[in-house]
Amino acid sequence: MPEQSKKKSAIITSALPYANGEIHLGHIASTYLPADIFTRFSRLSGREAYHICASDDFGTPILIKAEKEGKTPEEYVAHWNRRDYDDFTALGISFDFFYRTSSPENVRFVQYVFTKLRENGHIYEHDVVQFYCEFDYKFLPDRYVVGRCPFCGAENQYSDLCEKCGRVPDEILDPKCAICGRPPVKKHSTHYFFKLSNFSDKLKAWLLSNQNLQPDVKNYVINWIDEGLQEWDITRDLSWGVPIPLPDAEGKKVFYGWFDNHLCYISTMTKFIEDNKGGRDGKKFWNESEIYHFIGKDIVYHHYLFLPAMRLGINEEYKLPDWIPTRGHLMLQNQKISKSRNWYIGLKQFLEAFPADYLRFYMASIVTYSQDDLNFDFDGFAEKINNELIANVGNFVNRALSFTQKTYGGKVPTPGDLGEDEKVAKSMVESAVRDAGLLLSANETDKALKKIMELSTYFNQYFQKKKPWSEKETADTTLYYAVNAARTLAILLEPFIPFSCEKLWAQLNLQESVHRQSWQSAAEFAVPAGHQLGKVEPIFKKIEAKEIEQQKAKLGVK
Repeated sequence: MPEQSKKKSAIITSALPYANGEIHLGHIASTYLPADIFTRFSRLSGREAYHICASDDFGTPILIKAEKEGKTPEEYVAHWNRRDYDDFTALGISFDFFYRTSSPENVRFVQYVFTKLRENGHIYEHDVVQFYCEFDYKFLPDRYVVGRCPFCGAENQYSDLCEKCGRVPDEILDPKCAICGRPPVKKHSTHYFFKLSNFSDKLKAWLLSNQNLQPDVKNYVINWIDEGLQEWDITRDLSWGVPIPLPDAEGKKVFYGWFDNHLCYISTMTKFIEDNKGGRDGKKFWNESEIYHFIGKDIVYHHYLFLPAMRLGINEEYKLPDWIPTRGHLMLQNQKISKSRNWYIGLKQFLEAFPADYLRFYMASIVTYSQDDLNFDFDGFAEKINNELIANVGNFVNRALSFTQKTYGGKVPTPGDLGEDEKVAKSMVESAVRDAGLLLSANETDKALKKIMELSTYFNQYFQKKKPWSEKETADTTLYYAVNAARTLAILLEPFIPFSCEKLWAQLNLQESVHRQSWQSAAEFAVPAGHQLGKVEPIFKKIEAKEIEQQKAKLGVK
């Protein structure tokens, strides 16, 4: 890890899941798993690192769903907040704090930021013509108006975000009410606007100066700025949301979800620090840390423009992000994920069929640090687990520990004189620890995993070449090196497959937990001669073809 990063604490955020339905595999690939892998690596590296998130609780979809289920909005979002947290935990996403946008702390902070922006001349009132559904008798917020994107022509896009090109339309074409499908009419309503264009120069300067941002993302955001930024309507005619702290708006309007939800990064982190870290100042901690916002490419506009502009508008009271790791969407069997067509896999459903580490390993190996879309393929999943995770890592650690158990009664033998193979092995370990660490520091998750798998492959070959079952003179040294290599792999793979690494750690019968080890200590041969191993058994189980066929058969079936 670069020296500068070692010295600074890290605040890691994941895009907030909307409290309106289950987490599916598409959510995991771009955001939550890469963020968790980075967080786990940062902790192992001795860095003070915290991963925070929250459920995104406000908006019309929640009002409608709550009403259908006979619940209050508060009851409805509380259910999904708990469910999302449980699902994330089952996958090993190790949040330090998972909160909610409807928290009193976030409500107060959002109102504070609005007041400061208004005092600084960045808010104005404007009478707007707004879509209104005469059939449903309500003003329609953005997610309830669908139509054709004026920029790229994509059909069936929301009026506040085109998921095809990532732009925020000024006005959607051929609008329809998403509730009833009828064309809405237009009515007048007074709203509060944020002067986004006030920050064009500062945003461009920040983008150009921040070398941590992905160049391709940065370049097209700069193009949006050069084309001219639209002023941003930050209020909605709703009852469920953060109330606007002005007498004229009281009880009539609330803030738009994208105004309040990423402010929740700050309010949640501040609460966590001040409640759990001995009275430390939350704002000071935020401003002295490196900030990482992990997102998918569909919310680039919000995180590269709205979010930094709002912080600039309150005179950078809270610092702008240092990193915004941005990744592409996940396809499923080469088709776009769609809940309406039942072409998706809920995380809970998946984890009932397969171990969490199988999903983590597969996703980590295919998710690149880019905006390229990825594909979840069931056959590819089974092949990667069986032929790489099990045949490589599982095969090596089981052979090494089982042979030690069987031949030496589970006691690590005393090594003899080191040969050339052992010198190479030591060098390979040191290189893997260094190189994988540098790649993880740079968010190159898939490349780091590949580097670690190359080390496992090397030790498989080492074990086979040294033949401890027949080469008695060198068997002690071979097994000493093999057992220590298993320890190295347990530490290096912990960010990727934490449950399996904890099992391996128990089989090695080592103290504490693998989650509390030092990354750099993975380069050491720290299992001493004479150490007694624990109970040794296979960590992984092969995926059978029939299991995959059963999962495929469920897709698209209602």
